[in-house]
Amino acid sequence: MMWVGGIRVERIVSGGRRRAMLLAACALLLLAFVKPAAADFNLCNNTGGRVGIAIGYKDAEGWTTEGWWNLAPRKCETLVKGQLVARFYYVYAVDYDRGGEWSGKAFMCTRDKEFTIKGIEDCLARGYDRTGFFEVDTSEQRSWTVQLTETGDQPAQFPPSVAPSAIPGLPKQSK
Repeated sequence: MMWVGGIRVERIVSGGRRRAMLLAACALLLLAFVKPAAADFNLCNNTGGRVGIAIGYKDAEGWTTEGWWNLAPRKCETLVKGQLVARFYYVYAVDYDRGGEWSGKAFMCTRDKEFTIKGIEDCLARGYDRTGFFEVDTSEQRSWTVQLTETGDQPAQFPPSVAPSAIPGLPKQSK
């Protein structure tokens, strides 16, 4: 606004410019509410008991196992945040309340307390436990969720245990 000869003169924005400014403001507002696509490895405990979870995977630096996540009944947890680094993940879980476990034939290193262990060979000689994990094939998806269920209710993403020699990238190990 300005005054010319005692008369108030307002600047009028043309309809085209006003629309462009309005669209730009709407776009900025929309971006403020948009969340990036989720890309995580999640695990849900769909049982009535507490479970402890360990995972294993192979990345550019080699094999790693990590644990323990303690998951309450009917809760989910993100085990790997961000885009998945591997196609195959390996999971071992134990039911703290009723006993039992979800395991497989892909042997990796674990321990009783919280851990991150590099390498899956010579677990016992290195002072770790040797534990059987089951394989999860994420089909190279950006994110994946595993559902732990009661015995007899296993969902489709729980493939039958595969011999370690048949698991891509996993060396053969003797018992």
